[in-house]
Amino acid sequence: MRTAGALRINLKRAYEPPAKGDGQRILVDRIWPRGVTKEALRLHSWAKELAPSTTLRKWFGHDPEKWDEFRRRYFQELDKQPNAVEALAAECREGPVTLIFAAKDVQHNQAVALKQYLGEWIEARS
Repeated sequence: MRTAGALRINLKRAYEPPAKGDGQRILVDRIWPRGVTKEALRLHSWAKELAPSTTLRKWFGHDPEKWDEFRRRYFQELDKQPNAVEALAAECREGPVTLIFAAKDVQHNQAVALKQYLGEWIEARS
């Protein structure tokens, strides 16, 4: 088992081509990325249950001014999904994981927030 400091959790837009170093590729959107085929994504899994709720996603609208509040609310949603979070954390402990997302904003999206949440989750349990 790896320690939290040795984990490799990458982020990648669904529209970027897969790479050998991606490891397990996990889609973390609730909605399938527009215009991308299943074959092109080459996913290991789709963690739809860990995506923000539709209500939260629509409220946020990728508005950077809502970022801190979005993360707070999203983390509350994730707190209610401990089994799903632990399953993803277990994948991260095994080797590299790439969280796949469709958002254009690469700094303010659920994958960025989920990576932070996972890091804290794993660190707290190491």
